[in-house]
Amino acid sequence: MGLKTLTVSELNNYLKRILMYDPILNNLMIKGEISNFKLHNSGHCYFSLKDSKSKLKCVMFRSDFKRLKFMPEDGMNVIIKGYISIYERNGEYQLYVNSIEQVGLGDLYLEFEKLKEKLSKEGYFDEDRKQRIPFMSKKIAVITSPTGAAIRDVISVITRRNNYADILVYPVLVQGEKAPLQISKAIEKLNDIEDLDLIILTRGGGSIEELWAFNEEIVAHSIYHSKKPIISAVGHETDFTISDFVSDMRAPTPSAAGELAVPSINEVNNTIDYLYNNLKRNILNKFSSARDVLENYSSDRIKHYLSFKIRDGQQTLDHLYTNIRSNIDKKLTLSRDNLISVGSNLNNLSPLATIKRGYGIVLDEENNKIVSSTDNVKTGDIVNVLLKDGTIKCTVDDKMKGENIFERR
Repeated sequence: MGLKTLTVSELNNYLKRILMYDPILNNLMIKGEISNFKLHNSGHCYFSLKDSKSKLKCVMFRSDFKRLKFMPEDGMNVIIKGYISIYERNGEYQLYVNSIEQVGLGDLYLEFEKLKEKLSKEGYFDEDRKQRIPFMSKKIAVITSPTGAAIRDVISVITRRNNYADILVYPVLVQGEKAPLQISKAIEKLNDIEDLDLIILTRGGGSIEELWAFNEEIVAHSIYHSKKPIISAVGHETDFTISDFVSDMRAPTPSAAGELAVPSINEVNNTIDYLYNNLKRNILNKFSSARDVLENYSSDRIKHYLSFKIRDGQQTLDHLYTNIRSNIDKKLTLSRDNLISVGSNLNNLSPLATIKRGYGIVLDEENNKIVSSTDNVKTGDIVNVLLKDGTIKCTVDDKMKGENIFERR
């Protein structure tokens, strides 16, 4: 008997019916770790269930997903109830999930959270240490796989928005054991390029295992110590890695990194044109307003205004002159009074004032010195007595030391 020729669709349909009626495959409980979880806009979710050796594609439809009391995440250890069937269009068998029970977090997820907590305490994620992304970068380095879709997306977006920027591609492995060291060295070497403005660290989406190179501490250390600003664009919008938290800016996708790296030249030109026209309009309005003001001022009004300003200035000068003159007169009066007082005091202390009160001053005729003691003269000496109206020349006949001549008389 000859073999019947089947179409691909007929074969897939046949295999699907076999799987559906298998009593074991139709009612399964499978334990594993969630990986590459995606929630579609339709409400259906798609992910992989894995262990240390294998992966299994899974789908959970919206009606079953709505009954879950938690949001599945990469790294969760779960027990899944469901059945195996074939998705006929792709010829792929997958696990159709009815329910999910969480039993714990996967090892990679726990390791991720542990490192994240450690680096956060050490200040690796602090906003105040993050560098500003240049507005107009002239030279941009992209660290990524040279053959992946990410580099094509970044280059396409940057050249479309701003073809004045130079793009330097630094090829590295983006997954596997050697990837973290290559990425770290790439960051350090790019820091030696003086005219480099920006570094983009990127790769396409993948499971937590495929993105793990960007969760290594050696990569976080190099990003943290980079003198060049870094944009991290690893995976899809829902993917988060340690490099995203440490970098100066996170982009949800490689294409978004290109958008953030450079401004659109068309937008910049439009902004410049707008600002120029706005400035020009404002200046013309100012000139027009000033012209109107000047035209409203006739020559008579200007003369009147200037005359008023001159008279006002003259009045101010008069006030200043009066104040200065008053201050000078006060100073002179005070000085004159002080001089009179000092002169009066000096006159009271003058020997002439003493003579005028009826006293005389005795002078030695020989050396014209004042005789202040009987010891200064001897009997027979000639002395001059200075009085208020003249001088008397006398001869010393006798002297009495220690005696009051007035009392003796």
